[in-house]
Amino acid sequence: MLAHLWQDMFLLGLPLLEKILRPVIVYLFLVVALRMAGKRELAQLNPFDLVVLLTLSNTVQNAIIGDDNTVTGGLVGAATLLALNYFVVRFLYGHERVDRLVEGGADVLIQNGQLHKDRLKEELITLPELEAAAHRQGFASLDEVERAVLEPGGTLSFVGKEPPPEETRHRELLSRLDGLARELAALRAQAPRPGTT
Repeated sequence: MLAHLWQDMFLLGLPLLEKILRPVIVYLFLVVALRMAGKRELAQLNPFDLVVLLTLSNTVQNAIIGDDNTVTGGLVGAATLLALNYFVVRFLYGHERVDRLVEGGADVLIQNGQLHKDRLKEELITLPELEAAAHRQGFASLDEVERAVLEPGGTLSFVGKEPPPEETRHRELLSRLDGLARELAALRAQAPRPGTT
């Protein structure tokens, strides 16, 4: 019985070459498919995007492991994925043009405080989703954002306006209060004092 247990755990049910090719094919498919799906999927802007990514891994699981449920088969598949990813990342690091082709470029969604609705539409990002992402990075509203960029990896980056609108309003209010204080002081200086005619 113990020998049967070890055989079930470690004896490959598929040829080793097939165990290596399956993860390579699925990896390449997912790279292309996620590139075509756009950066939105990687940004996980809403629960639907997260569900797609979670179910995607489960969907391709059988394609990677096939009918083999052995520990050895899982380790071979995992090692293949890790090695392939390592070599792809190393290759892309030295080849910027290919990296841009695979990952795509950054998309500017807000520039100089102006919202680019055409870019939002192209990336299928709604205004409420963009506002929610800005809130997560500490902005009260998009009015405080000077620049927003959807990075190739799906990250949304925000740069605030200098100075922030609250600070500008605060400075204007202080300036007006100072002006009122000066006017009040001038009026007091001109007003006749009690007891003098």
